[in-house]
Amino acid sequence: MSGSVLARSGLSRWFRRGPWETVTMTLIGGGIIMLVQPLSMDLYSYSFVTILAGTVGYVIVSHFPE
Repeated sequence: MSGSVLARSGLSRWFRRGPWETVTMTLIGGGIIMLVQPLSMDLYSYSFVTILAGTVGYVIVSHFPE
């Protein structure tokens, strides 16, 4: 899609890089916290999936426009 199509449809507001980068970095940080906590095996089990989802999300979001 071109920039004018995004601007006309209002999607440029949803596909800005800044807020989504914050979300993905928070997801990665949450996964690391889940990895090192000593209380719950369930959190530890899902930590790798959470870190992976955050990393893949960050790679995708890095291609969004400013």
